Amino acid sequence: MALQLVAHVKIKSGGCIKVKGEVAPEAQSFALNLGQDESNLILHFNPRFDFHGDIRTIVCNSKTEGQWDTELREAEFPFQQGEETKICVSFDAEEITVELPEGQELRFPNRFGLEAADYFSVTGDLHVKSVKFK
Repeated sequence: MALQLVAHVKIKSGGCIKVKGEVAPEAQSFALNLGQDESNLILHFNPRFDFHGDIRTIVCNSKTEGQWDTELREAEFPFQQGEETKICVSFDAEEITVELPEGQELRFPNRFGLEAADYFSVTGDLHVKSVKFK
């Protein structure tokens, strides 16, 4: 997966990371990662158009010291290849909320209980147009 963006910033709970981008016309998948660093993620948000045997599925997970935890899968899939999309990620010590297109929301447990994150990245088949940390 191509790395589109990496930000090393202090993101506090309650804030929102707004990502606006265009999904590649031949997209297989893309991912948003949030955590302490690449090996310690409170959220790996991975919409898969056709990737690793998953078709039109959102896979969420966390990672501790480079080891993946248990995946959660979401069948609702509001993304379209070749179209623009907006995603907003916010979190508190209990859970992470991902606001999806079409007013959908995905909730994932904050397995670390972190109140701040230092790392955010976007990888894969999403051409990032803007990222705002609010």
